[in-house]
Amino acid sequence: MSLRRADKIRETLEQMIVTGELTNGERLDEMALSERFGCSRTPLREAFHNLAASGLLELVPHRGAFVRHPGLTEMVEMFEVMAELEAFCGRLAARRISPQDLAALHETVIACESAVAANDHDQYYIENERFHHLLYSASGNGFLSEQARHLHRRLKPFRRLQLRVRGRLGQSLAEHRVILAALENGRPDEAARALRSHVAVQGGKFNDLMASYKISHLNAGA
Repeated sequence: MSLRRADKIRETLEQMIVTGELTNGERLDEMALSERFGCSRTPLREAFHNLAASGLLELVPHRGAFVRHPGLTEMVEMFEVMAELEAFCGRLAARRISPQDLAALHETVIACESAVAANDHDQYYIENERFHHLLYSASGNGFLSEQARHLHRRLKPFRRLQLRVRGRLGQSLAEHRVILAALENGRPDEAARALRSHVAVQGGKFNDLMASYKISHLNAGA
């Protein structure tokens, strides 16, 4: 079994669920998916368990795996909690971050700049995820970091979808720069405020994400 294979399958299935290619309540056909991905059922089932942990699948004993589309309220509530967790991480990191972590964050921002220049959404997301995970570790609080990573995994497909909204890549990069500056200057309140705004889906950002979510599902059902 290859863990990388399972991760790739999970990411593909995530996108199929979020974009509506796999409909709410649909039962996943293991045999058909094994043929599609050219793999055994072992990495497929590992991907299923990871998706169930993130709330996108429901595993029913003796019946199989069923697609679960998070409701609007649930999604908003998760983003609200994520914004506060990241704000707390930023507040602590502004006081505790090491020179090594600051250097690593600088590297991710440079990599994000290259991704924006190339309009490469997938590469930007990879570097964006690295930026946030480094931030969690820099908080110096293992329990907080673990909780932030767990919720980050649950929201991963929606954060990835959000980055595909027109103009969002450049906006996200600008927000990363503000966050990094607050960390460099040791300003906990600024770091917390910048991260809360960066993650929360409110106002226009919320409307854009919901529009993308609905359009994806409408196109999938066309």
